[in-house]
Amino acid sequence: MSHTEELKNRRDTAVANGVSTRGIYAAKAMNAELWDVDGKRFIDFAAGIAVNNTGHRHPKLMAAVAAQAELFAHTCFHVAPYEGYVKLAERLNSSTPGAFEKKTMLVTTGAEAVENAAKMARAYTGRSGVIAFSGAFHGRTLMGMALCGKVTPYKKAFGTMPSEVYHAAFPNTYHGVTSDISLACLDELFRSTIDPQRVAAIIIEPVQGEGGFNTAPAEFLRGLRAICDTYGIVLIADEVQAGMARTGKLFAMEHAGVAADLVTMAKGLAGGFPLSAVTGRAEIVDAAPAGGIGGTYAGNPLAVAAANAVLDVIEEEKLCARAEEIGARISQRLKTLSERQGMESIGDVRGLGAMIAFELVSDRSSRTPDATLTQAIVTEAEGRGLIILPCGTYGNVVRLLPPLTTPMEQVDEALDIIEASIEAAINKMAQAA
Repeated sequence: MSHTEELKNRRDTAVANGVSTRGIYAAKAMNAELWDVDGKRFIDFAAGIAVNNTGHRHPKLMAAVAAQAELFAHTCFHVAPYEGYVKLAERLNSSTPGAFEKKTMLVTTGAEAVENAAKMARAYTGRSGVIAFSGAFHGRTLMGMALCGKVTPYKKAFGTMPSEVYHAAFPNTYHGVTSDISLACLDELFRSTIDPQRVAAIIIEPVQGEGGFNTAPAEFLRGLRAICDTYGIVLIADEVQAGMARTGKLFAMEHAGVAADLVTMAKGLAGGFPLSAVTGRAEIVDAAPAGGIGGTYAGNPLAVAAANAVLDVIEEEKLCARAEEIGARISQRLKTLSERQGMESIGDVRGLGAMIAFELVSDRSSRTPDATLTQAIVTEAEGRGLIILPCGTYGNVVRLLPPLTTPMEQVDEALDIIEASIEAAINKMAQAA
């Protein structure tokens, strides 16, 4: 029995079934490479789900965390605050979009950031309604899963959701949902379901993560901004997956030239250490009463040290430009591949920067989702030493999230594996038909 098989058996006995896992048990990792417990090497195009934008164990991050560990690992910021937290808040205040006074709070997970942004919006407006979008993912906490625009697996079996959470259609041009249609859907929501004067916040991912890497068009985001300004609604940008240089900008909203009132971030913020943040208009962030937001582990000193190092690395290594370079390489290769005879299952290639996905369909005319082929490709790639992830409301999208520090020769190696995996999966399914 291999070490992997042994660990799988132990996992099945000891770990909750609801915690889904892949079959790769990590032993070590560095930059864009990961080795499992049996010594097999993988190129990591999942990056911990957009967490390791600076690669696994970036030396600058490791040094910053080690230096902080020599001083203290935890005091609780509420009890004995520390400079690193204040410094990171200052940096996030100055780097998020919007020419207005900002403040920041730090917590631990993306879902926590989303929950606190909703609390701030409700406290500031005195309203309770929150609007999210179809295909959205905002976390697995009670409010987070209510905001999600996908039932399985995030809402299934968990009973009643919090009240006054509503959903509108997210633009998806590949499937015929234009910005105008989405804005009309929002208008209909205001006319038929909730008075806009009761809406505290509208929350949107500028590029959907779990929803399939669908990019919100600039005109749609500008339309949302105008609606929020008209009705006094707080606009929240969920940049948990798209932020921290992933799309070629530090924050994805910058592509549209739109500033949200609040920005939630996590994942790539601390390069593998658990940390999230809400940054936004000072008067909104300050609306929560003293003690109403925060947490025992919120803004952990080791994670804060890592985050300050991440911001340094993004600037020093020009990772926004690097994301554009890597993304262009991936997109060009996938689009060329999709034009080949026999590759009609690749219905769409899309994304911003190094946040690229391709959608699999049974045929290009109907654009019917093909989740079976998608999973087959993911499995084939894993067997060949590449970690990639599925996503999308119908599970028919492959998302690619390479570390922004990935050497270009490894990007090309990964693309060779993707091409071979698509060919193999299509051939196997044809033979089985």
